[in-house]
Amino acid sequence: MAAIAELLTVYFDGLHHSDTSRLRDVFHPDARYVCATEGGPLHLDMEAYFAIVDQRPSPASRGEARSDRILGVELAGPVTALARVQCSIGPKLFTDFLSLIHVDGRWRIICKVFHFDLRA
Repeated sequence: MAAIAELLTVYFDGLHHSDTSRLRDVFHPDARYVCATEGGPLHLDMEAYFAIVDQRPSPASRGEARSDRILGVELAGPVTALARVQCSIGPKLFTDFLSLIHVDGRWRIICKVFHFDLRA
């Protein structure tokens, strides 16, 4: 569990700083990014997702307070897990379901499926 918590810390740091080098470290190159909140589904590969992150001002640069937290982690065996986490970027509060796999000696995110709500 410590290795998963460490991965999630790097994930949150990458989002807060819009740092795709950190995000590339935690996402598997074949990972998928999926959301249906706005009527989708929106379905991106990692290069398309990283291009979006590279273009947006980071929450850190805007002085946004961090709200990231791990809501739960469920292991489905020694090499598969699901993490449910929350964070915010701008007016959006995200709930992410991160499917994790243990490959090449470390945990990586293979799929990010998420929903967001607009904060008042």
